[in-house]
Amino acid sequence: MLNIIQIPRRLRKYSVLPGFGLSLGYALLYLGLIVLLPLSAIVTRTAQLSWEQFWATVTDDRVVASYRLTFGASLAAALLNAVFGLLVAWVIVRYRFPGRKLVDAMVDLPFALPTAVAGIALTTLYARNGWIGQWLEPLGIKVAYTPLGIIVALTFIGLPFVVRTVQPVLEDMSREVEEAAASLGARPWQTFRRVILPELLPAVLTGFTLAFARALGEYGSVVFISGNMPMRTEITPLLIITKLEQYQYSEATAIAVVMLAASFVLLLVINLLQRWLSVRSGQSA
Repeated sequence: MLNIIQIPRRLRKYSVLPGFGLSLGYALLYLGLIVLLPLSAIVTRTAQLSWEQFWATVTDDRVVASYRLTFGASLAAALLNAVFGLLVAWVIVRYRFPGRKLVDAMVDLPFALPTAVAGIALTTLYARNGWIGQWLEPLGIKVAYTPLGIIVALTFIGLPFVVRTVQPVLEDMSREVEEAAASLGARPWQTFRRVILPELLPAVLTGFTLAFARALGEYGSVVFISGNMPMRTEITPLLIITKLEQYQYSEATAIAVVMLAASFVLLLVINLLQRWLSVRSGQSA
């Protein structure tokens, strides 16, 4: 008969980090100081406006035009990153080729590069006389100082979010299921659509959300390449900075509250969609 080893009570309670109560207290204090306190300050400053003043500020024609451009360009950039970020992650994980580690390191370049430097570099490349812009100009394609340039900048800063979210999931996926599907006569596209994509879709949605949210608040890389023309290429973060420079603090925070609310709604919708996909995949399994 096997003897059951009894673990001493003091060892069962042993933890590398402090106990739950102390750890939770530090976590809530840190989140309160870093996240909740600045957000509450924005809401408090906006509350100094009356409802009529708030509504007039956030529905001004110039502000609405900046909303339309910011959300539209962010959505377009996030969709591009969702597709091509998946492709980049697939190449890095599934193939072995010379320079693979260099390509993997280049993915993190937008994280390390200051956004202002990225904006200047993109403007230099895509201007009419730039290395890339000079070839696009004869084709009638203008990138710098147009909404297209904003999409290019937001795509640049959002790509790592998708790649780094999808890459670990791809690395953990077993190829046996793909080989089984191929042995049963499934074509490559059928295997990808019915076997691989359902497993990757939650990670792709997470990367899409992160890229979208990052693009909504981007300022440095866009301010140079956009041209900052009101009603045409003026993004909402730039408009908020303009309000602050004009000492219109309450109006600036009112616009920021709208962006904050939109981000919360976006995160809620994506989380609900991810939960629905998880339940659906569990039922199908």
